[in-house]
Amino acid sequence: MSEENKEKLENNQEIKEKEENKEETKQEKKQHKEMVPKQDYDELDDRYKRILAEFENFKKRSSKERELLYNSILSDVVEVMLPVVDNLENAAKVETQDEEYKKGVELVLKQFKDVLQSKGIEEIKAVGETFDPELHEAVSSIQDENLGEKEIAQEYRKGYKIGNRVIRHSMVVVAN
Repeated sequence: MSEENKEKLENNQEIKEKEENKEETKQEKKQHKEMVPKQDYDELDDRYKRILAEFENFKKRSSKERELLYNSILSDVVEVMLPVVDNLENAAKVETQDEEYKKGVELVLKQFKDVLQSKGIEEIKAVGETFDPELHEAVSSIQDENLGEKEIAQEYRKGYKIGNRVIRHSMVVVAN
């Protein structure tokens, strides 16, 4: 055999080997795909869905906790400022010769109440309402036939709440 023929023969053998390797690789890939049984796949899919549901629950829980923490901190800050509001209300009620001074006090009081309202803080209604121990604190009681049972006759100190959380109970006088 000539050198040229030997080279052709070797080249043909190399080509055949490469084709055989390609076939083997294709078969290996098919086998590899078939190596994950359906049961294992279903199990992994189930785990994925459970983890995804857990994560969604975590996000909801975290959001609620953040909101509760925010309201808690806000109510703590507001609770410290409520005596200032009480004093401004008392100052606005006092008769004075200087009407401009009184208007200034009323404007500051209104501004303060607007800020509280913008943060979701509400006054607890008292006079004329039925006594509710979760919202009101009874400091005395009176007998009055014109008022219904457990009806609030007078309010000594205003109460405030944020959402369903009471920041400060109303101090009230309850009838009958």
